[in-house]
Amino acid sequence: MPQGAGLKILVADELAKEGLELLKESGISFDVKIGLKEDQLAAETPNYDAMIVRSGAKVTAKVMENPGKLKVIARAGVGVDNIHLPTATAKGILVLNTAAASTLSTAEHALALMMSLARKIPAADAHVKSGPEKWSKAKYQGTQLAGKTLGVVGMGRIGQTVASRAIAMEMTVIGFDPFVQAESLMDGKVKMVRDFDQFLAQIDVITFHVPGGEGTKHLLSRDRLFNKCKPNLLIVNDARGEVVDEFALAEALAEKKVAGAAIDVFIKEPTPADHPLLKAPNCVLTPHLGAQTDEAQTAVSVEACKAIIAYLNSGEIRGAVNAGGIKLDLPPDELPFTKLASRVGALLAGLMDGGYKTITLRVSGTKAPKHMNTLLRLAAVELLKPHLGEGAVNVINVEHLARSRGIDLVAIHEEAPPAGLVGDIVGVRADGPNGESHRVLGTVYADGLPRVLRIDNYAMDMIPEGNMVVIQNDDMPGMIGIVGTSFGDAKVNIADMVISREYDKAGKATAFQVIKTDSSPDAKLLESLKARPGILKVKSVALPARG
Repeated sequence: MPQGAGLKILVADELAKEGLELLKESGISFDVKIGLKEDQLAAETPNYDAMIVRSGAKVTAKVMENPGKLKVIARAGVGVDNIHLPTATAKGILVLNTAAASTLSTAEHALALMMSLARKIPAADAHVKSGPEKWSKAKYQGTQLAGKTLGVVGMGRIGQTVASRAIAMEMTVIGFDPFVQAESLMDGKVKMVRDFDQFLAQIDVITFHVPGGEGTKHLLSRDRLFNKCKPNLLIVNDARGEVVDEFALAEALAEKKVAGAAIDVFIKEPTPADHPLLKAPNCVLTPHLGAQTDEAQTAVSVEACKAIIAYLNSGEIRGAVNAGGIKLDLPPDELPFTKLASRVGALLAGLMDGGYKTITLRVSGTKAPKHMNTLLRLAAVELLKPHLGEGAVNVINVEHLARSRGIDLVAIHEEAPPAGLVGDIVGVRADGPNGESHRVLGTVYADGLPRVLRIDNYAMDMIPEGNMVVIQNDDMPGMIGIVGTSFGDAKVNIADMVISREYDKAGKATAFQVIKTDSSPDAKLLESLKARPGILKVKSVALPARG
């Protein structure tokens, strides 16, 4: 069966023809249905595995209330305000965007706004067009940007692109970004300032390149506009309308507390007819044009389609918005650790009798620690599957589902591996509310195959695969024979067996057997084993085959 067979994509907004051509070439079926209202989109959603939108389609909580087989939504663009992320995450729907595709266009627009504002170009253009009798140069005298200090808020892709071009224009650039701990960026060319008020005190021009949300709402507030900014400050907002207090900005412009503003984004779009910025002095306004270039519009469509195809065909995640740092498209030498984490989680789920209070991942080495959040989520998915059902939990919603059930997910980077082990060690421990606790440690060898090295305190070296039965028993003569006879009587062939021994503080030994079988053992066999004298625990675990 070819890749993509049986899958369907809903294109809910207009895409560039280059993007649609990619979908055709992929072999995945798709329908273009533009302009659907909320109820219509909600009715269509369960019929599709994926959806591609721009800013027109509103993917609300109601639209995703019964998502059916919907796995992923791609936004051809940066902002995902039209997608209700909490619902998408709770329903296990991956949301992607194409932030990189419009980086250059958005950065160029911010610089164009900055230059237009500094040289009063829009007002001068309108003046000239009003007639030769009003010709006046002095009224439109601007300010030179070279030699000024530009403050860039948000030093991601767009922020750094703006900064590099501003440096070429001989501006001094400083940055503010609470997620950057370094003293400087871009080979020391951009000094980072951690306190926003101190940052404001140093700059002549400010440009915003941050996401919306509570963390960035009214960063430029009334108090800062009136009391913290230089009176010559030029403000450029090409990010999100809520970043700047629009109404306070209009007052600050009127009272000359700041020198000018160029705004491309607004809290409400289109702007109401009575919006105060429409009449504010020295204010340049554009209708959300940051990514509105021929090149960017083609690029976001193409990248959204590529991202959807990659995810549906191989599970590769590009431009994730709600995956919490999940990365599955790993290099060949790191990818096997994802398989190890999943299998360790599944094995651990088979050992636990009850629910969970805490799921803890501990990793050491050089490769596994790079992907702690991914490995933790993969293990947690397998641990929760038996309780929630197949398909109900995935890497997108597992953290939400765990939190809603009072389960803590913890990831710890160990400086050194546990005693007696070397290299990249991945350990997962599950603690139950009743005091039950089990731990599985594993690694990946040079052959790329996952290995389990310890179950609780029992040392072993075993590839976790296929049908397995784990047995804990008193260490006494004849136990292996008893177990072997039980499997033989049940006509279940033993493919492989690993045995380990452990002593308690009193010196009593118990053994742990991991038995791989060619077929799945039935309940009758498991019950007969549990009834044997000296056998303490019997569990059946089904893992994927080696491939």
